[in-house]
This record gives sequence, C-alpha cells and structure tokens, in this order.
Amino acid sequence: MLKNNQKVKYIIYARKSTEDDTRQVQSIDDQIYRLEKLAKELDYKIVSKFTESKSAKDPDKRVEFYKVLKEIESGRADGILCWKLDRLSRNPVDNGRVQWMLQKGIIKVIRTIEREYFPENAGLLFSVESGMATQYVMDLSKNVIRGHDAKLRKGVFPNRPQIGYINFRNNETGESYIEKDPERYELVRKMWDLMLTGNYSANKILDIVNKNWGFKTKKTRKLGGKELSRSAIYTMFTNPFYAGIITWRGKEQPEPGKHEAMITLKEYDKVQILLGNKGKQRPKTREFPFTGFIRCGECGCQITAITKTKLIKKTNSLKDYHYYHCTRKKKDYNCSQRKQVKAEVLEEQIEREIEKLTIIPEIKTLILNKHKELNKKEIEDRTNIYETRHKTLVATQAQLDRLLDLRLSERISDEEYTEKKTLLVDEVNRLKELLRETEERAQDWLELSEKTFNFATYAHYHFMHGDIQKKRAIATALGVNFSLKDSILHIEPNDWFIPIIEDYPAIEKEYLGCELDKTDPNMLSDEQKRILENICTKLSDRRDLNPGPLPPQGSALPS
Repeated sequence: MLKNNQKVKYIIYARKSTEDDTRQVQSIDDQIYRLEKLAKELDYKIVSKFTESKSAKDPDKRVEFYKVLKEIESGRADGILCWKLDRLSRNPVDNGRVQWMLQKGIIKVIRTIEREYFPENAGLLFSVESGMATQYVMDLSKNVIRGHDAKLRKGVFPNRPQIGYINFRNNETGESYIEKDPERYELVRKMWDLMLTGNYSANKILDIVNKNWGFKTKKTRKLGGKELSRSAIYTMFTNPFYAGIITWRGKEQPEPGKHEAMITLKEYDKVQILLGNKGKQRPKTREFPFTGFIRCGECGCQITAITKTKLIKKTNSLKDYHYYHCTRKKKDYNCSQRKQVKAEVLEEQIEREIEKLTIIPEIKTLILNKHKELNKKEIEDRTNIYETRHKTLVATQAQLDRLLDLRLSERISDEEYTEKKTLLVDEVNRLKELLRETEERAQDWLELSEKTFNFATYAHYHFMHGDIQKKRAIATALGVNFSLKDSILHIEPNDWFIPIIEDYPAIEKEYLGCELDKTDPNMLSDEQKRILENICTKLSDRRDLNPGPLPPQGSALPS
C-alpha cells in the first residue's frame, strides 16, 4: 500500500445517471463538494476534475470517463477520487479495463468516501464490488422490464404520457394511471379537429397553436414549459395512443389502453391518410361474407379478402373498398391469379346465380299445392313398398335362422354354412337400408320441396337486403365446389335446384301467358286450368331429383 499519498496525483470524477434522476442520492455538485473536502482533509493533490451526466450501464457511452483513463495512461495522473466504485462503471467491459489498469499499477489507487483500492487487492475486493454494481444494473433492468410488462397488461402506458395527458398516482393503492391534462386536453383535441377538416397542414396548425393560442408544453424539472415543436406535433398526429391504442417498443399491445381515447380509430386513420402515411396498416378484425368456401380455380388455395381505405376528397370522408383474391399459399406452385376482384363484382355474379333459380310467389304456391296432393299418393305408394320390403326382410331373416339349424344338425358343412350365411347377412343389411331410406324419403320429400321453393322465391330479396351472415348462408346454399378464376365465379349447383334452373324459364313464360283474372283467380277457363295443371306437373314430375341433403338451415327463408 502507498504510505505517502501526497505523491499520488488524483483526478476527481463525479457522475450522475440521467436515467435515474428520481433515485439519484448524490447530485454532481454534492459529490464534488464532499470529495474536495476529503482531499483537503487528507492532503491529496488534485490535478483535474471531470463530471458528466451519463449512464454507466453500457460501455463506450461516456466521453469524460474515457478522458480520465487517458489522463492516467499519459502519466498526468495516477489516482482516481470518486464517490463510490459504481460511479466509475456499472458494466463488465469498463470494469475490466479499470481493474486491469489498477492491477498493473497504471492506476496506483482508487479512493472512495468509504475505502481505498490498491493494486494488491484489485483481484478480489475490486472484482466483488464492481461485480455487485454490474449485477445491480442487471437486476434493475429486469425489475424495470417486469414493471413495464405489468402496466401493459393492465392497459397502462409505462412511460411519460403524450401531450394532453398526465400521470396520476393513487396514494391509497399506489397504482399509477393516465388522466386528462386539465390545461391541455381540450386544446390538443382542437388540433385534431383542425387536422380532420383536411384544410390545415400540420405546420399551419403548429403556427396557430404557438402564435395564436400561446400553447406551452407541461413543465417538468428539466423539460417542458416551451412552445410545441414541429417534431412533437407530427409525433402527436401519428401516435395511436390518442385513439386508445398503446404502442410499446414498436409494437401495438393487444390490451387496449385504459386512458380515455381522445379520437376514434376512424379519425386516426383519416389523419394518417391526410399525412400521406403508407406504412404498415394497423391490424383490424373484419368479417367478409364470401370467404371460407371459395377456392382459387387455378391452384386450389382459399380465396381471402382485404379492405383498402381511401379518402374521398369531394366529401372529405373515408370509404372502405373490399377485394377478394387468392391467398397463393402453395410454395411449390406459382399461381398466376394475382388480380384482386372487387367485392361488388363477386356479389353481382352470385346474384346472377340466384336469379337463375328465382321463381315468382304465385308459381311457388301452385307447385307446393300440387306437391301436397302428390304427397298423399306418395305416402300410399311408399307404404306399399315398405310393406313389401319388410316382408322380404322377415323371410330372409327366417332363412338365416333355418341355415343355422341345418348347421347345428350337421346337414351342411362349415364351408357351405359360411358361404350362405355371408350372402344372407348382406341381403338382410341391404333390405334394412332400403327400409330406412323409404322412411326418410317419405318424411323429407315434402319438407325439402317446401324449403327449396321458398328459397327460390325469397332468396334474392334476402341476399340484396340481408346482413353478412344471411348473404353467406344464401351463397353457400346455391351449390358446391365454388371456384374463382380470372375474376369469374364458378358454382356447381345443388341437385335440388336443377329442375328450377332447367325448366322454370319456360314455365314462367307459359304461366304469364295465361292472363289470369287477378280479381277472381277461381274464374278460370278450361284452357287456363289445363295450362296451370301442366305447369304444376312439369316441376312436380322432377321430384326424383329432390331427395338428398336439405339446403343449409340458414337458407330456409320465410315466406
């Protein structure tokens, strides 16, 4: 150890972290005062003083600190006088450099308020205390991140709020909130209102705010109390915080902000368009009527939809435009279907498909009445069929039972028994299936007819005036294997609509040619009755195409 400290030339180094203003125990002025007092008491020789307000948690950030090391390396000084060891460094890079210089004797002594560090104890004591300082920074960083995450989960912005808002702490719970700034909130809202008119640029608003309103930012210990800057107003107009969305480290948080939104999302989007921002769109949850069941006609991928928002200058309003396109998700295939199809174009094509099977209510009523008459005969016919099939099933089952008796009495071999049993069991199963189909056919035929013709009568109206769910239900009921290629929609119609598509146009023409007496429909000539009977029979005779899956529940429209 040095016995003659008077020979050591000291540099006083005082530092305060600007990132830790509220927790900084000793200010720079206080550190200098106490260190100079100590030097005077111990008769130290002070050759220079260096001070700075920089964090020591990262290397290569402090200009004055590295000047101190250069002074020592040049021989103009060989000792450091500082408040605590952590004032020199809080990161392992700078720790290592100082420790190496101390260990090699380049730095003869480091003196703090509490103790001295010499080359002899540089390896252990210095390492322990400087390591503790580094660990403190690491723990502090983790605690800060944990605190920020906790606030974000609660929808609280974990930093100084935007202009127009202030931080508020509940003294009882200790929790922090963001509230309106009573002096500036309404003024900031007026700035947004001016921008939303489309008649003012951000710079023009800035002039009005500073020159006419005398606006001043909130005063803090070091900042604020000044006019609004150009960068500040652009930051304000591009920050979704004002629409209730918290952005942290470049990412929008899933939890909405608990602070009261100053503007709506639509107003925020409009201002972005006015400012000419074409960056990444904020994700929005939208529902489209024709996604999920249409595939690309070329590569087979799903058809998806997007929305583009444009500013209509004539009305100074925003308008959404919807487009459908192939997702092109097959990595091993370069799909050429790149063109986006307007939603209106796709909807018109679906409407034309509906028109192909649309019938007038009068014909629907005639057909369903005829179907009810036919259904009575249908029940009789199917009852006879059912009874016949049931008798056959009973007889076949009896044969199966006799076959077992023959085998037990050993009048037939195992091979004969197994072969005949297989044939009879297959026949029994087939007959049971036929019986089940007969029962279901008798039950479903009239219901299917009613749903089919109700759909054909009223689907067009509900498609044109219904909501997204109704449009989707009607569209999916039209058929199967929906595909979109070269902006053209292709649909394979359901079986129950084929009679209408193929026969109805001629039937309607014939019906309208009857020239019925609207005042008294019962006053019909024999010719008119013959034509109506013929009309009803034409579609009713196609009932063999009807049995099958019923139209989707959503497509059963009210009459």
